[in-house]
Order: sequence, then C-alpha cells, then structure tokens
Amino acid sequence: MDEAKKKLIKAFIKKYLLITLGCVLYPAGVVLFLQAGGLGGGGATGIALIINRLTGVSTGIIAFVINVPLLLWGWKVFGREFFISTLYVIGLSSLLMWITEYVFFEVLPQVYGEEFVPFTTNKLINAVTGGAIFGCGMGLIFRCGSSSGGTDIPVKVLKKKFRHISTGIITMTSDIIIVVCAAFVYEGDKLEMLFYTVLSVVVFTLMFDWVLYGGNSAKMVFIISETEPAERICQRILKDLDAGATYIDARGAFSGENKKMLLCVVKPIVYPRLRDIVREEDKKAFMIVSSAKEIYGEGYLPPDRAEL
Repeated sequence: MDEAKKKLIKAFIKKYLLITLGCVLYPAGVVLFLQAGGLGGGGATGIALIINRLTGVSTGIIAFVINVPLLLWGWKVFGREFFISTLYVIGLSSLLMWITEYVFFEVLPQVYGEEFVPFTTNKLINAVTGGAIFGCGMGLIFRCGSSSGGTDIPVKVLKKKFRHISTGIITMTSDIIIVVCAAFVYEGDKLEMLFYTVLSVVVFTLMFDWVLYGGNSAKMVFIISETEPAERICQRILKDLDAGATYIDARGAFSGENKKMLLCVVKPIVYPRLRDIVREEDKKAFMIVSSAKEIYGEGYLPPDRAEL
C-alpha cells in the first residue's frame, strides 16, 4: 500500500473516531442533563424534547424521524459524502439516545426507586453541564464536516449564504426560537425553565464555537525593526519556535528610513515566547498583534478544507 493510501485511511479512521466521540457526548448531554433536568433544547433535538413531553415517545426515536427528510435535503445540497457521514451520526446518536433513556429513565428507576435522577436535580448544573457536553459533541461532529441532521442542515445552508456569521450564532438564533416555543409546553415555572434553557443554549453555543474554531485560532504578529535585529528575530523564530515568518520591505513614513517588517503567525500558547524574543533582540521594535480566527496552510488547516 502506497503512502498516499495510508494517509487517506488514517484520516478516515481519525475522522470517524472523532465523529463517534461526538455521537456519544451529544446524547449524554441531552438525555442525562437537559431532559433529566426538565429543560428544553434547540434544533431538532429541542423539537424532539417538546414532542417527548407531549407524547412520551422516546426523544431518540422522534429525533430520528425528524432528521430523515432533512437528511435527504442535505444530500441534495452537500453531496454524497456529507449524506453518508450524517446518516452515521443520526443513526448512532439516535440509538445511543434511546438506550440512554431506557437505562436511566426505565431500568434504573425500577432498581433505585421512582425518585432516581441520573446526576442532579439542580437546574443550573443541568443547564451548564448539559449545554457544554452537548456543544462539545456537536462541535466535534461539525469539525469533521458532518452534521447531526435536523436544523443543522438549514444552518449549514444559511452559513453558505451568510458566510460572515459564525455557525454558532446562526444555531443559537434558531435554537432560541424553538426554546420559546417549548416554554408554552413545559409544566411548572415557565420563566425558570425558559431562563435555564436559554442559559444551556448560550453555553452550547460557546462550547460549540470553541471546539469548531478554537483549534484554528492564532496570533498574527507584525514586527517592524531595523534590518540587522529583524534578521536575528527571524532566525530565532525559525529555530526556537519552529514557526515561519515572511519578510516585507518597509519604510518609515516620518523618518524615511528603510526597515524590515516580519509577518508571523503563531499559536496563542507560543506567543509569549515570541514577545520575549522580540524584546531580547530589539527593545525598539514596533509590534502589531491581532487574533487570527482561521489559518490555512502548513501546520494549520488545509487550503481545500470545506468552510465550517
């Protein structure tokens, strides 16, 4: 087997291992915290939770039924590979959701009594923990170019149209609409339920965006210095940080002197060391630092990667 095929197989295995992990986290967050805590949710899962409240039918089964027609739409819009990976996500996550419900809401209550709850009755803990685990699972699924179906597919369509808006923000907007609808269905203190459910959606969005985009972020640094110290800085960047840099010829507008400008992109964890190197080599160097949300190229994302 040649090296190219080995790389493809490794990439395929890694992708589906991450998707599987996402499929495990997603039902755990929804069933063990949101559903168990009497909270709603967003997307197709939120709709499934509402229908579960009204009918008693398993959330996993309802989610699967809702997802099938939307999945067919996704096949038409995003292609065969997206369809296959999303079908895997829908099938596995719906099955795990149904198993989790059966074990924690039917089997264990018979063993430990009807008052049994999976972890806690504290709505704040359920909202924060459930939203975080749910968001982490969904972020992994999306990061691998897949989806859990449901409203994720319209969200991906909207993302293609409104590319300047993050996926998490689009998701949160649709989720809040569903959550408001849930407030009319759930029993008890509707304002309390609405507050904690919205909190879970916000936590979900933050975690989702962090998992989806966080690993791609970096510090973009412009370093303006005299030629000689600029070369020393560049050599230390290459050697000490194992990072790349680009020379840009520059000229001071006030002084008229020729200078060197280095453009360097580094991971946030490496940036303090870069700052130290600049200070050590040229205390008069001028630095401009900004955050780069997405980096494409060697060491970061491949240039042909699909937009998330």
